[in-house]
Amino acid sequence: MDPLRRLRQIAFVLAAVAMTLAGGTIGFHQVLHESWFQSFYRSIITATLTGLDTVPSSDAARGLSIAMALCGLTIIGYAGAVIVEAISGGVITGAISERRRQRAIEHLKDHLIICGYGRVGQRVAEELRAAGTPYIVVDRSDQAIEAAREHGDLMIEGDATHDEQLQRAGLERARGLVVASDDDADNLYITLSARNARSDLQIVARASDEDARRKLELAGADRVVMPYTAAGRTMANLVLRPQVSAFLDTVTTSAGPDLHMAEIEVDERCPSAGRTIRDLHVRRETGAIIVALRKRDGTFDTTPEPEARVEAGDVIVGVGTGDELRRLEDLFAVGS
Repeated sequence: MDPLRRLRQIAFVLAAVAMTLAGGTIGFHQVLHESWFQSFYRSIITATLTGLDTVPSSDAARGLSIAMALCGLTIIGYAGAVIVEAISGGVITGAISERRRQRAIEHLKDHLIICGYGRVGQRVAEELRAAGTPYIVVDRSDQAIEAAREHGDLMIEGDATHDEQLQRAGLERARGLVVASDDDADNLYITLSARNARSDLQIVARASDEDARRKLELAGADRVVMPYTAAGRTMANLVLRPQVSAFLDTVTTSAGPDLHMAEIEVDERCPSAGRTIRDLHVRRETGAIIVALRKRDGTFDTTPEPEARVEAGDVIVGVGTGDELRRLEDLFAVGS
């Protein structure tokens, strides 16, 4: 049943109860000349079929009592039918589920927000689920809502171009935003709004062509991905360098069976900062391999030598199994 109809039924029951009690209170006050509170009390026990403290002293009062009792029977019967229908329709369980979902959203922190839950957005969510990264979806289409429910995703059902929907998704607590709508104009608007709200937010956006890419970068996107260009590049690499592509697929997919890649930012409070890869015995201690260092000035030291120094502010790109990468993170953790 339509939720709006259920709300109307509940409102009707409440209105009928209020009108019955108000009419009974006024009627008993006029007929029996009792106090307002006594008249209200008599209305309550009569309409609820509880009974009477005393038999009404006049025919008018007895007639009113009969009418009140019949109204009470009608209201109780109708309310019972509404309650049974509501339970069978999932209203109560749905309300509990919605409240739990809202609580979970309110407690999210350092999560990612996916705006747009089409094919690209769903693929992003699949990777995040495999990586164990918390996220929330913002979309309004029926297909997106159904897909989110099927995967058990936290979701805000609304238009991500509206600032209040991003706020509901916990924008101020999020670590990043993935803008994956099929509409370039929507992606541009969302990026502008998010960048205006958070200058430090990591924003990755989708673009359909070069013109949209340039505009999204101007709007504040940190990285812009063009799915068709990326797909074409991947297909060419699969033909030209199949083994390299297979390796990259293995290490860049969170759901991969063995190897993974991770990036670790070296905090200035980390005791390992300022030491060389050789001094740290990275391979021996962790089993992982450091394949690149992103220096503070944005340049990359690819395939760093053992004498390369890991400085505070550098970002380590490592390759290894899940356990090896966790040990690598521990090696460069603050206070390790």
